Amino acid sequence: MSADEQKTQTETELHDTDSVVDTEASSQDAAAEATAETSSADVSIEDLVNQLAANQEEITKLKDAVIRSEAEMQNVRRRAEKDVEAAHKFSQEKLIKELLPVIDNLERALEASTGEEVGAAKAVLEGVELTHKSFSDTLVKASVVAINPVGETFDPQLHQAMSMVPNPEVPANTVMAVVQKGYSLHGRLVRPAMVMVSSGGPAVSGNNIDETA
Repeated sequence: MSADEQKTQTETELHDTDSVVDTEASSQDAAAEATAETSSADVSIEDLVNQLAANQEEITKLKDAVIRSEAEMQNVRRRAEKDVEAAHKFSQEKLIKELLPVIDNLERALEASTGEEVGAAKAVLEGVELTHKSFSDTLVKASVVAINPVGETFDPQLHQAMSMVPNPEVPANTVMAVVQKGYSLHGRLVRPAMVMVSSGGPAVSGNNIDETA
C-alpha cells in the first residue's frame, strides 16, 4: 500500500471515530435533556397535587363556614319568631291587669248578695251576674285563666300568703281561703292569688311559705 493510500485510510478511520464520538455525545445530551424534562414534569405534578389539596382544604373550610352561618341565621330567625309570638300573646297584659279590679268588684257584689233581693235590687243583681259572666267569658277567650286554689298546696310561684291560720284539721301549707283570685295569661302569671294558709295539722309536702312574697 502506498503512502497516499495509508494516509487516506487513516483519515477515513479518524473521521469514522469522530462520527461515533459525536453520535455518543448527542445521545448523552438527548438523555440528559429527557431526564431534565422528566424531573421538571415530576416537580410540576407534585406542585399541582399540593395546590389541589390546599384548594380542597380551603373549600372544606368555606363549606363549614357557610353551614355555621346558615345555622346561626336559623337560630336568629327562630328567636325572632318567638319574640314576635310572645309580643303578640302578651301585648294585652297591661290592659288585663287594669281590668282585673273590675271583675273583682263584680264578684264582691255577687258575694254580698243574700239571694232574697226583690224588685229593683233583684234586677240589679241579675244585671251584675250577666255582666260578670260576659266579662269572664271574654277573659277566657283572651287565654286569661283564674287562679282559685282553695284546698290546694301553697305554691309561692302562683300564690301570695296574706296570713297563716292555725287549724289542726287542715294539713299545714294548705290554702284555706282565697282573699283575691289570681290570674294568668297564656300560662304567665299576671297576678298572684292572695290566700290564707293553714299552719297547723299534719304536715304535707310542699313549698315553704313567705308571707312577704
